[in-house]
Amino acid sequence: MDKNSKICVIYGGMSAEREVSLKSGKNMADALLKNFPNVSLIDADFSLAEKLASLKPDLCVIALHGTYGEDGCVQGMLEMMGIPYTGAGVAASAVAFDKLLAKHTFIDYGLPTPKYTILKEDDKQPPFMPCVVKPARQGSSIGITIVKDIKDYAAAVEEAFKYDSKVLCEEFIEGKELTIPVMDMQAFPPIWIRPKKGFYNYENKYTAGMTEYLLDTGLSSSRLKSLKKLAVKAYSVCGCRSMARIDIIATDRKFYVIEVNTVPGMTATSLVPKSASKLGISFEDIVKRIAESASLDNK
Repeated sequence: MDKNSKICVIYGGMSAEREVSLKSGKNMADALLKNFPNVSLIDADFSLAEKLASLKPDLCVIALHGTYGEDGCVQGMLEMMGIPYTGAGVAASAVAFDKLLAKHTFIDYGLPTPKYTILKEDDKQPPFMPCVVKPARQGSSIGITIVKDIKDYAAAVEEAFKYDSKVLCEEFIEGKELTIPVMDMQAFPPIWIRPKKGFYNYENKYTAGMTEYLLDTGLSSSRLKSLKKLAVKAYSVCGCRSMARIDIIATDRKFYVIEVNTVPGMTATSLVPKSASKLGISFEDIVKRIAESASLDNK
């Protein structure tokens, strides 16, 4: 990538994760400006194509989270405009963002993942207890409830359907919540996510001090090797490229793949920069590497 390349960071957007995206995009643009003089920010709305046609960027850095940004919509538009972009392509973005499609992919390729079922709005009896009720197409733990008492189930279903017409109920797995960034088939150091109360919901994710992020996962070297191998496989079977982040639950005996995030957050509390720092990679450098990975889906 040429030093004078015109880079556009697409951020903000129209999803429930807009505020997080604004922070991610600003952080990434500030980091890029240390290496590239021609960096601009575009807040994504329905005039995004018009804005891009006017700016004529050489590449786009996608810092959009959630609907329209992480689900393949923006990626498809950029493909049609012939503008290289960061992150997963159209199909991989759509598969990873939709938790049901991701489940099918994990199961088809033999990756361990919790049992699940698709819910209807009038479902009153949980198929598993305890369980996790979640919208299929949301991120940042929005609309997710861990149900440990059957009396809370109906409210959890109602809450999830506020955010999506497709809702999953998943078997709750008690264990360590781990996340592993993967870039170009290389697994970064995993992080153990340990909220100080409750589970890793939106508040605990984005409020400083609410969650501990431990680079010491307590796993043996052999289990750590297996964990990284599983993360890379999840990245691969979903068709990811550039940077993605894989969420996995570890029990004493087994790992379970939960989710693949194709546009990981880049805020002050985000996990990719923390993991990269253990490898001696600064925030500025990891953002530069992400930008340099920009391409079209068929390249």
